[in-house]
Amino acid sequence: MACCGGSEGGELVGLATGAGADVRDAVRQRYGRTAREVLDGAGRAGCGCGCADGSADPITSGLYGDDEMGVLPERAVQASLGCGNPTALAELREGEVVLDLGSGGGIDVLLSARRVGPSGKAYGLDMTDEMLLLARANQEAAGVGNAEFLKGEIEDVPLPDASVDVVISNCVINLSADKKRVLEEAFRVLRPGGRFAVSDVVVRGDLPPAVRRSLELWVGCVAGALEEERFRALLEEAGFRDVEIEPTRIYRPEDARAFLEEAGLDIGEGGALTLDGGVMAAFVRGRKPLG
Repeated sequence: MACCGGSEGGELVGLATGAGADVRDAVRQRYGRTAREVLDGAGRAGCGCGCADGSADPITSGLYGDDEMGVLPERAVQASLGCGNPTALAELREGEVVLDLGSGGGIDVLLSARRVGPSGKAYGLDMTDEMLLLARANQEAAGVGNAEFLKGEIEDVPLPDASVDVVISNCVINLSADKKRVLEEAFRVLRPGGRFAVSDVVVRGDLPPAVRRSLELWVGCVAGALEEERFRALLEEAGFRDVEIEPTRIYRPEDARAFLEEAGLDIGEGGALTLDGGVMAAFVRGRKPLG
């Protein structure tokens, strides 16, 4: 747990006390701008987790198969800013109720709704008005009736206790300044036996202090990422069992250079090498015990 410090849970490492509101505002502005660009027809908005050019983004590119993209509205694909494909990894079943934390343009909600079928339901939760507008437009274009998009924050989910079977998320939990609260809320809304199945950016070992301090990289899903063992510990403290963290994509020095250049950071000639293998996309699983 080398990176842990700062506020409870280690989620404000490198940022000043009280910076949670700044992180939230920066995230809201960044992703609101992304949604507006897509709604205005500017094409792929590009920069979500990681870099300026969406077509070359080492985090967000190549996550969905042609069969999945073929059933989605183009604007849902353009607004996809995740780091994985939790709907494929979560093994969703017919009739289940799914909640997507930080649902953005709705891509994972729409895919989940198709997987759980008419007898199931998929909720999307987002705090950004523009993303909710885009997601609802994408839902209408896709003709998906068993989905619902809610406004709210992932630290305070507007759903009752024990109301969903699966909680998913795609590169969003790392953006929160109170990850402990997010995981507690996910546990609360899950039914006994329910599953936590998210894709997120995870850190192994230390990040350079300059990276941890960068609000721009926090919004880009790197600086705010939890260290692997800290993520595991927070899930277990929240009550989850059978916790697994499975790397799905490990980022290399050339990827790190894109992160650093996007944030305008210079951490020395070998700075990118310090991130080699230390930042990864991972699929994170857990289970709420029965009883």
